[in-house]
Amino acid sequence: MAIYEIICGAAVLLLCLLIIILCLMQDQKSEQNMTSALGGGSNDSFYAQNEGNTRDAALQKLTKILGIITFVILIVMNIVVPIITTLTASGE
Repeated sequence: MAIYEIICGAAVLLLCLLIIILCLMQDQKSEQNMTSALGGGSNDSFYAQNEGNTRDAALQKLTKILGIITFVILIVMNIVVPIITTLTASGE
């Protein structure tokens, strides 16, 4: 196994653990259903309008960014690393 594969594998493992932790840190979203309509539950409050500035919104953004980074590393690991490994093996 090449050193590139080990580095990419460790990075993917670390990123996956971070994504799991971030997902567990986020609050659960409450569904808008008939009981909230009858009970007067509404998300038109001041806090619902400024939802993009909360800690949960920051966690969602960070989760999306880490997911994209993980995807890119996996693409590099499966496409670029075998090419580099083949080129270095043929050069020896």
